[in-house]
Amino acid sequence: MKHIVTVQDAVTAFAGFMEPTAAELDAIEREMPVVLADVDLLDAYIVTLDRTPTELDARRIRRARRRALAARVALLNRTAPASLPGGAA
Repeated sequence: MKHIVTVQDAVTAFAGFMEPTAAELDAIEREMPVVLADVDLLDAYIVTLDRTPTELDARRIRRARRRALAARVALLNRTAPASLPGGAA
C-alpha cells in the first residue's frame, strides 16, 4: 500500500521568492490607467451584447475607445524616452 503525502512543504517553500518585486509592482501601478480604461471599454461592449446598440450606446463605446487610446498614449509617452536606445528622442 502506498502512502499519499502532501506536497505543501515543497509548494510553500518558495513562497518568499514568488512575491512580486517592487519594480513589478511599480510597473503594474503605471499600467493601471490603461487596464481601467480597457475595463470601461469592455463594459460598454457588454451592455450592447443582448440588444441592438442605440445612439447612446454608440457614443459610450466611442468615448471608451478614446479614453483607452488616450491612456495607452499617455503610458507610452511616459515610458518612451527611457526605452529608446542611444538617447534618441
